[in-house]
Amino acid sequence: MENLTIEITSANFEDTINSGKPVLVDFWAEWCGPCRMVGPIVEELASEYQDKAIVGKVDVDVQNELAIKFGIRSIPTVLFFKNGEMVDRQVGAAPKSAYNSKLEALMS
Repeated sequence: MENLTIEITSANFEDTINSGKPVLVDFWAEWCGPCRMVGPIVEELASEYQDKAIVGKVDVDVQNELAIKFGIRSIPTVLFFKNGEMVDRQVGAAPKSAYNSKLEALMS
């Protein structure tokens, strides 16, 4: 399956969240067990919302300044943006339905 999530860095972050589409950002790390459970869910959402939203990932070990900027203290943390503003967050692993409903709320 092709990877539809985009890698978000401090260089493309502002452009990404100001794209005009709702944005889901997964803050994760390679060594994080719960992140590995959320990863496939995030990939599925990227596929399902391909034309309606942007789904991206931030590796907190590489993009530490983004993690600090948003006060990420535990991972996985998924942030939701609309019109460049953070409007919701999900801390810790959650079922796909939780991410789905938060994304759907951004569509309206």
